[in-house]
Amino acid sequence: MFERLDLFSARDASVDHHVALTTLFDILDISARADLKSDLLQELDRQRQALTQFRNNPDVSAPALDMILKQIEDAWSGLSALTGKTGQHLRDNEWLMSIRSRTIIAGGACEFDLPSYYAWQHRPADVRRRDIGLWSAPFRPLYDSLSIILRLLRESAQRSSHSAQQGSYQQPLGGKTYQMVQVRLDEATGAIPEISANKYLLWIRFTLQDGDLRPRPFEGVVEFDLGLCNL
Repeated sequence: MFERLDLFSARDASVDHHVALTTLFDILDISARADLKSDLLQELDRQRQALTQFRNNPDVSAPALDMILKQIEDAWSGLSALTGKTGQHLRDNEWLMSIRSRTIIAGGACEFDLPSYYAWQHRPADVRRRDIGLWSAPFRPLYDSLSIILRLLRESAQRSSHSAQQGSYQQPLGGKTYQMVQVRLDEATGAIPEISANKYLLWIRFTLQDGDLRPRPFEGVVEFDLGLCNL
């Protein structure tokens, strides 16, 4: 959602900025979770302590380690500096909340329903972009923290190559818990992976889309790379 926010807010058209604003409302809804900030702070601190142990390891690049530790420290400091309920600055803005209440209604953000919003959409693009930047700025520590944790998680992947016979693959996990599964394959095959897993078994089913785009089972062999990620 943050990537979508940045993509559409960087453009000039008012319709793009409308998408950016509705995306910001989505971020507001998700960030309202009370445990999100504390969970991120705990994970950042855990990663900082784990990586610090590699400082004197000759097989680890000291500059690279220092860089990632600084990124973690900066993300932790920015997140811990947030006070109050995340996104409260938006909730206190009656004008934005009036827009939010109308955008959840199909066609509810038309000019005759929200004339002031229609007027804002006709302001210069740089003015609208500045406003969106100000409204989204308090969420940036969340974005920075999520980005670094997800990057570390993806880079922790244990990768291996496999073949799915008749479009199906199963792998016992022996009770070990993973936080993320990555499946990479040649898009030219047209295969679409559907993944289900618990701590005992990973099951990947590959499908194809037919003429009306409904998925149907892939009947051939699918070569793919599997990544199991755990911090």
